[in-house]
Amino acid sequence: MANYYGDFGMRYSKQQLWYREIFVDVEKIPVASHDRNEPGDSSEMTPIYDPDASAEQPLLSSSSTSFDSESGTQTTKPSRYVEDAVLPETAVLGRNLSWSSAYILVISRVIGSGIFATPGSIVKTTGSVGLALLLWVVGALLAGCSMMITLEYGCMLPRSGGDKVYLEFTYRHPRFFASTLVAVQAVLLGFTASNCIVFGEYVLYAFEYEVTEFSQKSLALGLLTAITVVHGCFLQTGIRIQNFLGWIKVGLILFMALTGIYVVLFRVNTGDVKNVSSQLSWDGLWKESNWGWGTLSTAIFKVSYSYAGLGNANNVLNEVKDPVRTLKTVTLASLATACLLYLLVNFAYFVVVPLDQVKEGGELIAALFFDHVFGKNFGRIVLPLAIAVSAAGNVMVVTFTLARVNQEIARQGFLPYSRLLSSSKPFGAPLGGLIVHYIPSFLVIAIPPRGDVYNFILDVEGYPGQFMALATALGLLWLRRKRSDLKRPFKAWLSAVWLRIVICLALIAAPFFPPKDGRADVGFFYATYAIVGIGILLFGVLYWYLVFVAIPKWYGYRVEEEVEVLSDETSITRLVNVNNK
Repeated sequence: MANYYGDFGMRYSKQQLWYREIFVDVEKIPVASHDRNEPGDSSEMTPIYDPDASAEQPLLSSSSTSFDSESGTQTTKPSRYVEDAVLPETAVLGRNLSWSSAYILVISRVIGSGIFATPGSIVKTTGSVGLALLLWVVGALLAGCSMMITLEYGCMLPRSGGDKVYLEFTYRHPRFFASTLVAVQAVLLGFTASNCIVFGEYVLYAFEYEVTEFSQKSLALGLLTAITVVHGCFLQTGIRIQNFLGWIKVGLILFMALTGIYVVLFRVNTGDVKNVSSQLSWDGLWKESNWGWGTLSTAIFKVSYSYAGLGNANNVLNEVKDPVRTLKTVTLASLATACLLYLLVNFAYFVVVPLDQVKEGGELIAALFFDHVFGKNFGRIVLPLAIAVSAAGNVMVVTFTLARVNQEIARQGFLPYSRLLSSSKPFGAPLGGLIVHYIPSFLVIAIPPRGDVYNFILDVEGYPGQFMALATALGLLWLRRKRSDLKRPFKAWLSAVWLRIVICLALIAAPFFPPKDGRADVGFFYATYAIVGIGILLFGVLYWYLVFVAIPKWYGYRVEEEVEVLSDETSITRLVNVNNK
């Protein structure tokens, strides 16, 4: 966030002070200086804030009054000083997301198409129903640790952008370093592909069309294009559609869970009743449990991925009504909902499908469930459509939030054509951010052939994110020590933060331990995706060094930030080269 100040400096208005008293201790905050990373001295005055703007002023949380020496007039420009991240900020789009819309953004991101496959693979790995159910609870607790960190950050820095905002606020040295790494990851790895492919595959299967690579990719690209157009041109319509798909998804899963309860209460005969009853007895629950740490760690990682996405609302806080209060309740409600639905669906699977069939079927557990309850014909149509709806809902909310992250990166000046990509014109939506998301997603779906290359790209997508998660967790501890003045409406448990750090380190190291058969889901070296992921981060480091250190030093200039307000009233930061004197 730029630090743009005029000769006359700035002053607090009553409204600015009111916000500061809520989110930060004014007397302890470092006042602004000409370097966005350096606290100023006591002679610098603090940013002015328009008392009539409040939360309704688009993206102008504070403004500065400066003096133009050539014209002899005062000019007013917004302040995008990094410390202003503690203040709420309203997008030019307005605050369009109610509590229920924010809830769907999170729960649709968390519960994807994996709910129809992952439980079977977990049971196959753990060996018993009881241990599998226990791991789903453990997974919820581990997800809660990560959620607490993003919740503390989000309540403390209530702005769109998620990790981008948190890393820039926490790691201000070296200058522009955090912003560069976030931008590189967003451009190179900010794609949505897997659920688009899942959608295409299961739609074809439901309507009994041959599943070819061309037809599957065509439907996947059609879904991606349609969602991009809807979110980019019809903002309110897109929100309504993703809300509808989200509630349909929750309803389908709840229907499956209630079906299992119905089978138990009314003793419906769904096949091998004797075996199903015995596997739900206390001894049967734990029979053949595999307590080996290597096996358990693999199952825990699978379960943990099923809870990923609890911080999705953090990416769009500029558009959420009453962001701090909504964030606190939405994330907790989403975690509770996900855990409850996962346990109920697992229970439904196990009261209907015999354990030996679950282990043999693995990821086909949902298909076995529908076959036993409704018969093969009904299940063959309903199950694929349910998976397709779940996948489409996931793509919608991921596209919605990543577009806002891309827009924030563009506003910071770290994408080319930043004016164009930052603007919400012409349709009152972040079309530029959607395009940045659409291009890599389109390429990843269209170009790689199905098989090793495709699986490899999907593996690379998530690995660098573990370094970001580790940096935010460590940064939270640093802020606790160095910035005790910051107001924290929610405070994470220290034990949860440390546990999250341990998990991140384990996930970073895990790819370098060889699997039992010497290969992963690709036909080449199992740790290749981790090496490439690290290589992408190192590329970001090299790019930062060349653009902001080596080349400016060689040509005798420095990179500074300047604020500009676009015609739609969006404030952006421009990176400008200033000759050294």
